[in-house]
This record gives sequence, C-alpha cells and structure tokens, in this order.
Amino acid sequence: MVVRYADDIVAGFEREADARRFWNAMRARFERFSLELHAEKTRLLEFGRFAAPNRKRRGLGKPETFTFLGFIFICGKSRHGAFQLQRRSRGDRMRATLQEVKAQLRKRMHDPIPSQGRWLRSVVQGYFAYHAVPTNMRAIGAFRYHVTDLWRRTLRRRSQKDAMTWKRTTQLAEDWLPPPRILHPWPDQRFDVKYPRWEPSA
Repeated sequence: MVVRYADDIVAGFEREADARRFWNAMRARFERFSLELHAEKTRLLEFGRFAAPNRKRRGLGKPETFTFLGFIFICGKSRHGAFQLQRRSRGDRMRATLQEVKAQLRKRMHDPIPSQGRWLRSVVQGYFAYHAVPTNMRAIGAFRYHVTDLWRRTLRRRSQKDAMTWKRTTQLAEDWLPPPRILHPWPDQRFDVKYPRWEPSA
C-alpha cells in the first residue's frame, strides 16, 4: 500500500524484507538522478495491527508513531481493546495556527463583535473541515477552546472598563463558533461509500 501527497509518501508492507527492498530500490533510483531521500523524514518502523504484541514479545516498548499531512498516526486500541489506527493533530501545527489567529485578532481588535465572530467561525470551520477525523475529538475541542480564550483576551484589551468574563466569552463562542464534532467517517466506512459492495466490480 502506498499513500502519496506531492513528494511525501507512506508505504506499507506486510513483511519487513519487502519494505527494505522497496527502500533500497527507491534510494538507488533517486541516486540515478543525483537525488537523495530526506534523512530525517525517511525511516523504517514497525506499525499496524500486530506491532504492539510483536514488540512486547521481544521486550520492546510501544510501537513508534509517524507524522503525515499534519497528523500523528498511532497504533492505539478501541474501547473494546481491539487494534485501532488513531490520528491526532500535530501540536506544533496547531500552535502555529493559533499564533496566526492571535495576530489577526490584534488587527481586528476594534472590529464589531459580530464581524469578529463571523471571521472566527470561518477559521474554526476550516480547521474542523480538515482535522475533525475519528479519534481526534480532543484536539479539535482544544483548538476551539484556545480560539475562545484568544478572543476573550482580545476583547479585554480593547476596553479596560468592560471586563470580558469567561462566562460572557463562552456565550459568544456558543453564538458564533461551531461546536467540536467529528465530520469525517471512519476509513472503512468511507471506502464502502466510494466502492459499494453491490457493484458488479466489487
């Protein structure tokens, strides 16, 4: 299995030997064109359904994680203890986005509250449109919380006499910001929608 976006790829193999052959072949092909793999981003790791039990049997720690397209991919478990591929938003990317929101709020500090609210709603909706995937509820909830807190701080700065309490800001957030909720289906559900099993080719 190969997942590719621009020049970033993740290749999955059932056997380690196949993964190493692919790695060596790709490196050799790059060298033909005077290119090389990114040393810090390219690595071979044990991942998937059997990674945790296999590593435990060998006396090793938890399976490694990897990052791809703004997410951290984790070998996790469901509530019933079964293997579950989990995705979490990268913390550094979230912090960078929040810094941009903070800078923009300073520029919009004296705009009417409805104007600020409409802009922040578009920001939060855009973030959710990408990050609201299964197993990532905590991250999108945290993003909305921090946006709300940045809004409160901005409103407090523009008027020293009118203290913006957390209660008042929470009400503004309820009026203008979408609540955190998962917007994307689980990967197996998405596959079933795209390739229904009743099709003759399925």
